[in-house]
Amino acid sequence: MFRRTFWFTTGVAAGVWATTKVNRKLRQLTPQSLAATAANKALETGQRLKDRAVGFALDVRDNMAQREAELGQALGIDANPDPELPAPRRYTAIENNRSDPKYIENTTYSYNRNEDH
Repeated sequence: MFRRTFWFTTGVAAGVWATTKVNRKLRQLTPQSLAATAANKALETGQRLKDRAVGFALDVRDNMAQREAELGQALGIDANPDPELPAPRRYTAIENNRSDPKYIENTTYSYNRNEDH
């Protein structure tokens, strides 16, 4: 009698354990859970890439400054020139020979992008 009770209890415990395990796995495989997992992994990967890119950019900047100083010393260029800079140059992008530019105000063209759809 005791043997039967032992195996019955063992079977019930194994059934409960297996049911719990299967239900957990099913919850992990739902579309919402998979989407959340993918989003979390994408965020982690993006953060790692950002950290690496920032580190690389800082290394490049440091080495660039070091190399610039080396080149300045080799060429005899003063590293700290006169702080007063010349005025910025301004060029017109488009030469407009007209004194009164004309703008099109009454056009038949519609700027509504949804009009064709």
